[in-house]
This record gives sequence, C-alpha cells and structure tokens, in this order.
Amino acid sequence: MSQLHDLKEALNGVTIAFDLDGTLVDTAPDLVGALNTILAQETLPPLPFDEVRLMVGRGARALLERGFAAAGAPLGADRAPTLVERFIAIYLDRIADESAPFPGVVEVLTQLKTAGAKLVVCTNKLTNLSVALLDAVDLTPFFDAVIGADLAPAAKPDGRHVAAAIAAVGGDPARAVMVGDSINDALGAKNAGVPSVLVSFGYTEDPVDTLGADLVIHSFLDVPQACLSLLASCPAPNTRL
Repeated sequence: MSQLHDLKEALNGVTIAFDLDGTLVDTAPDLVGALNTILAQETLPPLPFDEVRLMVGRGARALLERGFAAAGAPLGADRAPTLVERFIAIYLDRIADESAPFPGVVEVLTQLKTAGAKLVVCTNKLTNLSVALLDAVDLTPFFDAVIGADLAPAAKPDGRHVAAAIAAVGGDPARAVMVGDSINDALGAKNAGVPSVLVSFGYTEDPVDTLGADLVIHSFLDVPQACLSLLASCPAPNTRL
C-alpha cells in the first residue's frame, strides 16, 4: 500500500495538536528582535541572538524579565505590564519579518490534512498573535482551530489546555497526539492523558530527552510516523526514532 493510503487508514479522524513557537514556526528571530527593540528604547545594549534564542518559549513577560536581567537591568514588577504591552505591539508589527515554518512543516501538514487528521494549534501564545502569525506564514488553512492560552481554562502544562484544543475540533483524547518542543507540551499532554512527541530543534533550555515525552524526533518529516507509532502502541517514555 502507498504511504498516503497507510496514513489515511491510520490517521483519519485522529486529532493532532501542535504547539506553535519552536514546533511549527521558528519565531525566535522576530521575538529576539522585538526584545532588542525594547532594550534599545530603554538605552540598554542588545543581546546576542544565540544567547537569547532558547529564552523565547516561556511567554512575553518571562522573555522581558530574563532579557532585562541579562542586560544588567532587572525588570521591576511595577514596569512589567506596560513593557509587555509595548513588546506585544512591537512584535505584532514584525510578527513574520524573519519567522518561517521549520523545514518539512508544510509537506507534513499537507499529508496529515489529506489523510483526514484533525489538526489544531495548542499554544501558550495569545490566540490573536497565534492567528496573525499563522496567517503571515500561510499555515492557517491547515488548522481546524487555534487555542491559545486565553481560550483555555488554564495554560499548558495544565492538561485542560490540551483537552480544550482536542474538544475544539470534536476530537477524542483516546485518538489524539500532542506535538511540541518543551516541558509544557510534554506535561500538558501527560496531564490530559494524551501521548506526546517532542521535536529536538525547538526552544528548550533543558535536554529534550529529559522532558518525559513518549517520542523525540529530530526532523518534522518524522511527525507522521511518530503519530502512527504512538497510536499503535504505548511506548516507554523517551523512546527515540
């Protein structure tokens, strides 16, 4: 049988929830650019990209707090809300100037969609920013719903976020997989009773092998086979393709 036929047999009606930043789209260049713009406005030195890249996966406030600390000017709690608003406005204005889907993303999403899988974005990013990003990089048509942290009862690693994303597309948690890049994705899936796949090229400061995912992959092209493996059995945590 052809690979596409095999995918249709196994994945028709299955829900696959995807994290966004660091999983589907390499957003670090624009997030770091927005951070450095804020630092410049505050007359602070810019931070090297390689120093900040792995900081971007924990949300705007955490990025600002860590960025200001790295620049030698710890951010006070009284200024944080205003700077977060300014950061989001700057980021939205340049949301995909340099950001792009990781290699293989469009090809794989096309395969999964053709196979009849229900695809949903499950991200701690705000929904409006997520939709703007997906629109800008032409990924919106692949997804049946986008569930940011503001549309869930609680953000990942709370399992209710993953459950809400699955429910948003009429999915069944017993036939669902979470694909992400961080501890929040692995724990969110575990707390929802859903198996998880983590990519090794995303934004985590801890070794991806230590985060408790059911599978770790090194190329987005491996997502379909990973989903097939997890749906066919229950492998031990941290099995590697």
